[in-house]
Amino acid sequence: MKFHEFGFILFVERYEECVIFYRDILQLKVRNVKDTLVCFDLPHGYLMVEQGGTGGNQEKTREQNPTVLRFDVDSLLPVVKQLEDRGVRFTKKNLKFSWGTISVFHDPDGNRIELGEINNTSGSYVNCHR
Repeated sequence: MKFHEFGFILFVERYEECVIFYRDILQLKVRNVKDTLVCFDLPHGYLMVEQGGTGGNQEKTREQNPTVLRFDVDSLLPVVKQLEDRGVRFTKKNLKFSWGTISVFHDPDGNRIELGEINNTSGSYVNCHR
């Protein structure tokens, strides 16, 4: 099968707050706006934020939301600093694993987001021989 691109649809309760968060704080480029959704460009795909989810006042548990949005970056600490300067509060910073390092925060609905600085042992590492 040949797929055109990958998309992730995130249903949220705090719709306006989440749109502002992804657009202004994470500075994702808006691809499309409809009545009940905003679609953001991602490398090789999109993130669609759509009305109709359930929000939380803190990070959702895996039972409440068994997914994580992971944004891999070349250098973790400068990106963490940039986001902190924009008001992001990290719940965990600089967690080191054999496959890389992550920092954790969440969106206004409590959806877990990770920044990752990965190495070639990571499961998400792109091998140039695919």
